[in-house]
Amino acid sequence: MNDDDPAAAAPDPAEGLTLQCRHVWKLFGARADEALRDLGDGATAEAIVARGLVPAVRDVNLSVRRGEIFVIMGLSGSGKSTLVRLMSRLIEPTAGEILFNGQNLLTASDKEMVEMRRHKMGMVFQHFALLPHLSVLGNVAFPLEVQGVARAEREARARKMIALVGLAGREEALPRQLSGGQQQRVGIARSLAVEPELWFLDEPFSALDPLIRREMQDEFIRLQSVLKKTIVFITHDFDEAIRLADRIAIMKDGEIVQQGTPEELVLNPATDYVREFTQAVPKAKVVRAESVMVAAEGAATATVGARTVIADAAPLFLDGAEAVAVTDAGGAVVGHLRRADVTRLLMGG
Repeated sequence: MNDDDPAAAAPDPAEGLTLQCRHVWKLFGARADEALRDLGDGATAEAIVARGLVPAVRDVNLSVRRGEIFVIMGLSGSGKSTLVRLMSRLIEPTAGEILFNGQNLLTASDKEMVEMRRHKMGMVFQHFALLPHLSVLGNVAFPLEVQGVARAEREARARKMIALVGLAGREEALPRQLSGGQQQRVGIARSLAVEPELWFLDEPFSALDPLIRREMQDEFIRLQSVLKKTIVFITHDFDEAIRLADRIAIMKDGEIVQQGTPEELVLNPATDYVREFTQAVPKAKVVRAESVMVAAEGAATATVGARTVIADAAPLFLDGAEAVAVTDAGGAVVGHLRRADVTRLLMGG
């Protein structure tokens, strides 16, 4: 079920859309495009398999807004990694449209796509793929060298990115001298060095130990607060998804079965499959203050952002406060969060 169908309307510049997929399909096998045309509305997974084809991505519609973290998640084999490669045209779709800032990428030449990936898209994958003979500085500066950027400029920009990911002082280290988490930071710095407008991350932390993974998630949240990139993030871990995402699309058998905010998915799962994903998630970890607040009355000694989740706001009530003020992005008070409502959510209500 695709509940966000961008094919129904032209891109709305006011909405700040960066990337759109319109009825995107990817079938693996001979003469896949002919089979898809023949099947038409009857292109079910079973009918496609009966033709000897593999349905990797089926009729995907989604929109990624400028500056948001859009997480695509699902179990292994759900099609999420194939979809992110279709978005960057590392593999070609069987049918559909992929628009980047209003331009259909499927009409771009190979040369145009190479330039777009070099200058406007950043990519980080599960395997770090660092060049073993180059230092941290050399690895981070490498994509700028490919672009033809002068040495002084590329090294200055690389040093800035290395500092940004917390590796200042390790510029001359080789990859083998770094921990897994540090190597992943180098991969992130390298992809950021080209100052991408759109950033793809395909399970970048899944190979890391749990503690390092949590640390990298914290680092990722910090980086996004500074850089405000448009991000497509792939994961199979729902806890990671709800921690990082502005919105989530859940995939199963090549289809998007539901998409929305973490709060929407947890509170209103559309299918049994989504319900299984979300049933163990405490509501207080996804429900935001703006969803629970009431009209402001009287004074409040503490404040919390409207988008803060209840689990993070709860400690403000430890001193006995009955209400805290909820503020918007500009700092204006838009309501009050009450102790009784927070307690009810924490208790599973």
